[in-house]
Amino acid sequence: MCSSKSQSPKEWRFTWEAQSHIPTIRLYLFNPHIKPASDCAHLRVGTSLEQYLLTVSFNGNDAESQIETSLRVPIPRVLVDFESPVHSRLLDDHIEVKLGLLLPVDHPLGSNFDSVLNSLEKDECGNEILASDGANPLSVCLDLQQLSTAGEVHFYCRSCSTKLTRGIRTFKEMPSVHWRDVADNWFGTCCCSFGGISEKLVLNYARSYLCAAGLCLLSETSVIISVEDILEGKLPSRSTTKKYNSDKSGNVNDLQKNLHHEDLCDGVQGFKNSHYVNCCTIGSCENPLGQCESSVEFELPVNQKIFLNGYLGDVFMARPSNLSKDIEWIEFFCPKCAHLLGAYPSHNSNVPLDGGVRLYKFYISTSLPANGAHDLFRNYTFERVFTSQLLGSAKDELSFRTVVRDLHNQYHSLQIVLLNPNTWNQAGLCLHAIEPVPKINVYPAIKVLFSPNISDVQLEPRNTEWVTKKQAQEVYLLPSQMKELIEYLENAHVAYPPSHTFSHGFSVSSLKT
Repeated sequence: MCSSKSQSPKEWRFTWEAQSHIPTIRLYLFNPHIKPASDCAHLRVGTSLEQYLLTVSFNGNDAESQIETSLRVPIPRVLVDFESPVHSRLLDDHIEVKLGLLLPVDHPLGSNFDSVLNSLEKDECGNEILASDGANPLSVCLDLQQLSTAGEVHFYCRSCSTKLTRGIRTFKEMPSVHWRDVADNWFGTCCCSFGGISEKLVLNYARSYLCAAGLCLLSETSVIISVEDILEGKLPSRSTTKKYNSDKSGNVNDLQKNLHHEDLCDGVQGFKNSHYVNCCTIGSCENPLGQCESSVEFELPVNQKIFLNGYLGDVFMARPSNLSKDIEWIEFFCPKCAHLLGAYPSHNSNVPLDGGVRLYKFYISTSLPANGAHDLFRNYTFERVFTSQLLGSAKDELSFRTVVRDLHNQYHSLQIVLLNPNTWNQAGLCLHAIEPVPKINVYPAIKVLFSPNISDVQLEPRNTEWVTKKQAQEVYLLPSQMKELIEYLENAHVAYPPSHTFSHGFSVSSLKT
């Protein structure tokens, strides 16, 4: 029955959900203590264009509960067609309301709707953005451009604002962690067709990205900083386990000198002088193949050769092919608040294998206050970066099923099934009668099914069978990141009615993009 609990607005949750390219938006309205289909009657829905507010009213379904309950729900800033009919129905565990839109939520014209509501802001470059929407695109190229023009940059712990590094002025983009595969496919057809060429090209390319003081390497998810630039990390020195010639690895200028395209031609023999390399993205190599000389004359240490497949990465969502039993990834924590900041690879010790520490962009800031207007990493969150990598992997592997494993304890796993990569949603609690109506947005997100396996080792054979049968991809996260991901999924699952739980322990959730 519709008791006093049904009359309290804060007992009712709402979730708005829309699909890309579809001009409708759906509202889920639910209370864990109420079954609307049997407890409520006389459902009425009203909308207010002036306040951008939706009102849902109903009565109890028996003689003892005839008091009217009225719920106020803010409407997101989308182009609602207030002339179209409103569809509503009472279901077993929630009330569903569907509104028509003039344009889909992802339509370019609809994205500028904030100008109508006078709530448009501009970023530092003068680009129009939603006032409360932090979902700007994540771009390594943009990061590189902004960092390179910022002068001297320090990195800070986003959690406690502790300064982590010395000032850094030189920034370079990291090659893809899958650069070996690219070399096999691209150079094999563009430059030559005999075996071994990609191995030599990748080796020389890797040498050009040795960690050095004053140099910051950027990837999609992290920055790589030399241990010499870490202020308070108390990392052991790599000089105790391996050494490089000082004239080859200890100077940023030397590294920049090694970035020339000619170095990639080292070791390529068997071509006539008339054969030239004309690469699509890098440019033409002025020297004919077979005559190019390498400026790098030393070989990588044995342990770094072992690490060659994966050492260009940062172990965030690492694939099995990028991991090695000879390499241990050590978590790097803030020296003040002990919050996870990143990780570094090690071989038979706690010493960074390549002299660099990977700091994840979503755990650090480039200025104070963190997430402020001048923080270049303010748009990075763990949730958004994970979602971006998940979508990229799904596209590359043509698989919508993923098993996320704990890097240190592989029996701790999380199964994820991608349901819809193009949803928009917003959730919250209903408003009191005198509460002002806030302006809310719907945010781009992916809709997923998830099933965590944290403690039951007996379920591992089932997970292994699921990976094989469903051709699911496997990725790895650090232990604390596994917990963080599960918390995100469980918190987002609360925004859906209880009926949104499927068989075999899978539940519906979402992650922002």
